[in-house]
Amino acid sequence: MKTLRAAAALGAVALLTAGCTLASSNSNTASTVTLVTHDSWAAPQQLLDAFQQQTGIKLQIIKKGDAGALTNTLVLTKANPIGDVAYGVDSTFASRALSEGVFDSYTSPEADRGPQRYAVGSEHRMSAVDLGDVCLNVDTGWFTRRNLPVPTSYDDLTDAKYRDLLVVEDPATSSPGLAFLLGTIAKYGEQGWRDYWTKLKDNGMKADSGWEEAYSQDFSGSAGKGPRPIVVSYASSPAAEVGEDGKPRTKALLDTCYRQVEYAGVLAGTKQPDKAHKVIDFLLSQQFQSSVAENMYVYPTRQGVNLPGGWAEVAPLPPNPATLPGDRVQGGREQWIQQWRSLLGR
Repeated sequence: MKTLRAAAALGAVALLTAGCTLASSNSNTASTVTLVTHDSWAAPQQLLDAFQQQTGIKLQIIKKGDAGALTNTLVLTKANPIGDVAYGVDSTFASRALSEGVFDSYTSPEADRGPQRYAVGSEHRMSAVDLGDVCLNVDTGWFTRRNLPVPTSYDDLTDAKYRDLLVVEDPATSSPGLAFLLGTIAKYGEQGWRDYWTKLKDNGMKADSGWEEAYSQDFSGSAGKGPRPIVVSYASSPAAEVGEDGKPRTKALLDTCYRQVEYAGVLAGTKQPDKAHKVIDFLLSQQFQSSVAENMYVYPTRQGVNLPGGWAEVAPLPPNPATLPGDRVQGGREQWIQQWRSLLGR
């Protein structure tokens, strides 16, 4: 979701000067703490500058691809970690990060403001920072112009009237692609998901390697102006597709959503654990949480944080997204991906 997030306007900076709960520091010399994250990281520089002024900590940002690539990097470098804190490992990869011992335990005092609802494990090694539900998105204008009903469910996509209209992402190379695959497994079960994907393939589905290609090139509802009006994207994507008339050009199908939660954690082996703890506190703070929707097009995990104007209408948080237990994802992920690729001849 890199393009949507990067296109967002800077916001929520005014909160920095009022009601701040971060500890103050009078130090004139900043210590550098390295935050390893995904390519979609975006935060107002004013926010980072204020954090530095308040704590004496300067954040150095290292980006390492999407959630899957980030997790792989953290696992491969765990013996000699490349940073102090990591943010962006999501719920589809959380079990792998935990089983590999990537993170140390830390319970932030900010965690009881909402993030604990999405806790994984009992050791508090990962703190939930944001939600990014993956759903089918449709170009509503495309369907209106052709007097064709908008699909509303997974099953609709196998109907012949939607032939050659769907583009998805490869779950082996794309985090939303994997989330969509997991959503179909949650819907149809171990015995039924492969039959469902066979029907999608037979109905002309296209699979791209990543979200950028699918959304910006093949989807008709984005700047790419592609030929396909149905795409796997995010529940928040329509917030970036509002026309000059104030109406969204796209719609997320809320009955097809799979919940992704993005986490942050203190990397095991950091030489600056106390400062790393302050970074986790910052990511869960009212100030940072108030910035995530406008800057990264995700939903905050902290309770009481207002979403940008209009999101309640055009990008509501899905009420009943699908999920799978972390241990089930960990146990089945690689097998499911290989079966998917074999099914599609990739």
